[in-house]
Amino acid sequence: MNSVISDNRIELLQTMPVFGGIRADVLRFLLPFTKPRSLIAGDIVFQEGDSANSLFVLECGEIELLKQWEGNQYKLKSLRRGDCCGEVSLMDLQPRLTTAIAVTDCSLIEIYAANLHQLYQKDREQFTLIYINMAREVCRRLREADHRAFAADMEALKVAKRRQTP
Repeated sequence: MNSVISDNRIELLQTMPVFGGIRADVLRFLLPFTKPRSLIAGDIVFQEGDSANSLFVLECGEIELLKQWEGNQYKLKSLRRGDCCGEVSLMDLQPRLTTAIAVTDCSLIEIYAANLHQLYQKDREQFTLIYINMAREVCRRLREADHRAFAADMEALKVAKRRQTP
C-alpha cells in the first residue's frame, strides 16, 4: 500500500470517534487487511437484514442510511467523510438494521470483524479501545434518537391538546 495513502487513511481514521485514541502503528497493522471500495451514486453498500461481518469508513462522498417501514424506505441520516456505518451489527452480531446507499460517488474502507480479532490477538488494549469507542458512538446515537422520539411525543401531545380545546 502506498505510504502516502496509508498515512492519509491513518490520519482520517484517527479523527473518527470509533478510532480516536488508536495508535498509528495499530492502524498500520489493520490497514493491509482492509478492503478499499469505490462506489458510484446509487450503489448499495449493504441492505437491511443482511448478515454483518464488517464496518465501513467513508473516505469521501455521501451515503444515506435508509430504514424500511410498511413497504417504503425512509431516510434516517446522511453520512459524510470520516463517518462510519455497520458497527452496530458488528457489535451485536445481528443482521443489518438499515440499508446504506451511495448518494454520490464514494470511497470506503471496509474493516472486517476477523481483522479486529487479529488486532485482539496482537494488542488487546487497543482492540478494547476500539470497541469502547464503538459503544460510545452507539450511545451517542441512542441519545439523539431518544431526544427525537421525546420531541415527537411532545409535538403529538400539543396537537392532541389543541384538538381538545374548544
